[in-house]
Amino acid sequence: MRTQVAIIGAGPAGLLLGQLLHHAGIHNVILEHRSPDYVLGRIRAGVLEEGTVALLRQLGIADRLDAEGLVHAGVELSLNGQRHRLPFKNLIGRTVTVYGQTEVTRDLMQARTALGLQSLYNSEVVRLQGHDGRSPVVHYTKEGRAHELSCDFVAGCDGYHGVSRRSVPATALKTYEQSYPFGWLGVLSHVPPVSDELIYASSERGFALCSMRSKTLSRYYVQCPLEDTVEAWPDDRFWNELKLRVGPDVAAHLVSGPSVEKSIAPLRSYVADPLRFGRLFLAGDAAHIVPPTGAKGLNLAASDVAYLAEALEEFYREGSETALERYTERALRRIWAAVRFSWWMTRQLHKFPDDTGFTQKIRDSELTYLFQSPAAQSVFAEQYVGMPL
Repeated sequence: MRTQVAIIGAGPAGLLLGQLLHHAGIHNVILEHRSPDYVLGRIRAGVLEEGTVALLRQLGIADRLDAEGLVHAGVELSLNGQRHRLPFKNLIGRTVTVYGQTEVTRDLMQARTALGLQSLYNSEVVRLQGHDGRSPVVHYTKEGRAHELSCDFVAGCDGYHGVSRRSVPATALKTYEQSYPFGWLGVLSHVPPVSDELIYASSERGFALCSMRSKTLSRYYVQCPLEDTVEAWPDDRFWNELKLRVGPDVAAHLVSGPSVEKSIAPLRSYVADPLRFGRLFLAGDAAHIVPPTGAKGLNLAASDVAYLAEALEEFYREGSETALERYTERALRRIWAAVRFSWWMTRQLHKFPDDTGFTQKIRDSELTYLFQSPAAQSVFAEQYVGMPL
């Protein structure tokens, strides 16, 4: 079997790239190790920048997003129970939209199926061959049988642990990594959100986040030690701790209920450089990982594949590799900006084991300055909402 672009990974990055390439007239095949149900079962964030929303609208995949997405014109930050709203719309004239990553993935899956485009699920890519030259071959197994997919280019959208990143020689790849000494315990519950907008809370007990997936489905988080287990956090303990961290004003309006999903996620920052090795390109989590504090992961994946799709379109239209050669530089400029912002938010809002009275006072002072300075708020809003693609 042959295609122009083989896309490894059917998460939102791979599916979005597939749609962008199809609209440019570029044939592509997606290979995914897991089943569609497994992919849709991943619980992830869902704060979309305007650029990501615009891409989905451009592709005609935004009907449900426009009908069900929650447009947020601001966000709240809380310091020891004192809440401060940062009005993005007033500050910079832009907004974000809350729409779960699962729903984005579902919409992209349905759009691809409706177009009759080829997605090979339950297909394990075991090896890439020839991607350092001009004739890549993807070797994969499906239902116990070995297959080959020849292509012009390979797009690695299969995450940090995928075969794509592992196929780049260690000597050709420089990596940057920062692990954080805590995790996020997340709870999903069929209860109304405590606020119309997200609340990021910093307290002496640690960080908490009040977010949502819809008007009836809430997602809440508390910072916890990495060694904690889900079993150590029964629902009652979680709700009590969340109320202590968000302060009495928020706690008085918080509706608790049984959790329908509960998990602990470690926080880390990771960037690979370069993002191109011959005819193999890395995008999404294969290229970078950011803490969820800045709501950047899905949006970075969208910008990666938008840049890659533009470069591939130029190649097939004009025979030029100029944009392909610039893909790493262009993508990394945006990636590092998002990594810095996510790192800053994580440092500002969480308690660290090595905190001293001095470092805590400095962080409190910086947040207080943010609350009081319209200029600082505009800078924060611009980074949170995201720069145009």
